Amino acid sequence: VAVAVAVLLPAACARRSQDLHCGACRALVDELEWEIAQVDPRKTIQMGSFRINPDGSQSVVEVPYARSEAHLTELLERVCEKMKEYGEKADPSTHRKSYVRVISRDGTKMDLSGVKIDGDVASSLKFACESIAEEYEDELIEFLSHEADNVKDRLCSKRTDLCDHALHIPHDEL
Repeated sequence: VAVAVAVLLPAACARRSQDLHCGACRALVDELEWEIAQVDPRKTIQMGSFRINPDGSQSVVEVPYARSEAHLTELLERVCEKMKEYGEKADPSTHRKSYVRVISRDGTKMDLSGVKIDGDVASSLKFACESIAEEYEDELIEFLSHEADNVKDRLCSKRTDLCDHALHIPHDEL
């Protein structure tokens, strides 16, 4: 029995860590995309140099604020706080963990059957989210500054390998 535990426990812990980091990455991208969608598309920010060129002109351009580096950086500072609105759901057949919102954004009632909601889950997810946001800040800004399809898969699976096991996870829409 001790040998079986010694062999199986590290694999289970590694899988839990992988599930946690994958779930945190996917939740992070969901939250960022939702926040971006909430910004008025007409809102712009001036980017470029405010220095006057020799010909008297300036190299300033207006870009949409929602996907600007300034806005994305600001979002990355606070978005992981949203992880307290997530719970853990275990797949009954594979025992893989996924993370789902437990508080709806629009106040609609949610089906939370089979979802574990506790402070340990939320704090682990928040810590994983903060680690990912810090380590992959440049990649997150690069992907989100342009409207792109499948950011979750492209970032969490292909670019970072945080979800290399999860390419088969179904896409959920905002």
